[in-house]
Amino acid sequence: MEAETKDIKQDTQTKSQKENAKETAPSAPSATASPDEVRRQMKDNRICVIVPTFNNATTVAGVLKRAKVYTDNIILVDDGCTDDTLQQVKQSGVEGVDIVSYTPNKGKGKALQQGFIQAIKSGYDYAITIDSDGQHFPEDLPLFIDAFKKHRGALLIGSRNLHQENMPARNTFANKFSNFWFFVQTGVKLPDTQTGYRLYPLQNISRIGPLTSRYEAELELLVMSAWRGVDIIPVPVRVYYPPQSERVSHFRPVVDFLRISLLNVGLTLTAVFYGLPRRIFNRHKKLSYDKTI
Repeated sequence: MEAETKDIKQDTQTKSQKENAKETAPSAPSATASPDEVRRQMKDNRICVIVPTFNNATTVAGVLKRAKVYTDNIILVDDGCTDDTLQQVKQSGVEGVDIVSYTPNKGKGKALQQGFIQAIKSGYDYAITIDSDGQHFPEDLPLFIDAFKKHRGALLIGSRNLHQENMPARNTFANKFSNFWFFVQTGVKLPDTQTGYRLYPLQNISRIGPLTSRYEAELELLVMSAWRGVDIIPVPVRVYYPPQSERVSHFRPVVDFLRISLLNVGLTLTAVFYGLPRRIFNRHKKLSYDKTI
């Protein structure tokens, strides 16, 4: 009996720790936009939320429910899920989500591309991308809307606290590595170039062309946007990293880091012959425009 009581207490403590971990997540700057204001802004400005997912059955329904508080403009991209992700979404009672499905799994880059295509077909001008693994907070959507009102037409990129508790050490290193090469390739300094929580102006994204298929696509989108003269604005956001035993990640440390490294080599070489001349042209064009005003 004592043993059973101990087990019950341990289970209760474990559940309590999980709940407390989410409740005590690092605080983000206060947003001025209320849920109703966010909903109105997203409708009036044709902004949608894109949620790429691959085998996130335990978290995706919760992400969709929380995002639904702020908007009905949601596109879920089923990147060839082989678990019961879609079944969990249907059973959750979340309605009105536009679902794009295909098989087999093709990677996050392909999922984003399909999400953007569907968003443009549906008449949206902007898309906020959010991960389905529960690391991003849908409650931070008002922060993007606040920033959007100040920087219309910009690419808004979430900026995480990379020194918080449970942050994987490899994430911190990979982000510093990515930040350095992004600056070399574009001349733009950003505190976090690897987060997938972003607001994209779809008009600019549609001109970039084919993307690499996996995680490195997000870096490619960032660099290409900078070369095209799109303003890139960081937005401080929260991130939840569960204990190691509870994490679900499809990032392959060796393979994906190698792919990102090879992409950085290609982008750096391209920056010399295309990126730098394009930046000079955009700067000259902006100066000329300012003089005419």
